[in-house]
Amino acid sequence: MNKIIENLKGKLIVSCQALDGNPLRDTECIARLAEAAVQGGAAAIRANGAEDIKAIKARIKVPIIGIDKKTASETIPYITPDFSMAQAVYAAGADIVALDATLRRRECGLSAAELIRRIKTELKVLVMADVSTLEEGVMAAEAGADLVATTLSGYTAYTAKGTGPDLDLVEKLCRAVPLPVIAEGRYLTPQDVDAGFESGAHAVVVGKMITNAVFITRFFINNSHRIVK
Repeated sequence: MNKIIENLKGKLIVSCQALDGNPLRDTECIARLAEAAVQGGAAAIRANGAEDIKAIKARIKVPIIGIDKKTASETIPYITPDFSMAQAVYAAGADIVALDATLRRRECGLSAAELIRRIKTELKVLVMADVSTLEEGVMAAEAGADLVATTLSGYTAYTAKGTGPDLDLVEKLCRAVPLPVIAEGRYLTPQDVDAGFESGAHAVVVGKMITNAVFITRFFINNSHRIVK
């Protein structure tokens, strides 16, 4: 097993992102959030966009899982959906390139499997396949991905979005693919993280609940029976 991947086993990965409209949408701010997460014990950082990745790379020594995210969509791949975006993420310093490996048709014309193979062949970088179903995870493994993540379960038109993580998909992927499975998507509590590991995950990603103050504040307000709304 690759040393970077091996070192993630049993660890927490923190996703440090802020999209347009979020007051935290500032590259220096994101880099500081990533640095703080690493000081807190994060074994890797997931980051969006070449500019943020470069800034984070200058501050931390743990691996970076890089993506380039377009506007979220239930019908069109939006996480590093084409080769040029993967190339930019890699050039910025990502140790692992994560991409949308769903079976949805992508504008670049390449299938997810073709994109994975091209990235592996031309960039020779580790690839994390973000999937929403078991079928997609199996396809990504066969195409040569190094890790499979449950990131997109509940975010495609053909998968149901629950209130918590999709532990069933983690378990199924762990049984079906010979790759480390990364649990990601709606992990909001330490208990969720424990459940992800108990389901067989190699590592677990937490994002909004650690790095998005807007989301965290709303979460407390919406889930409190005492806060005046």
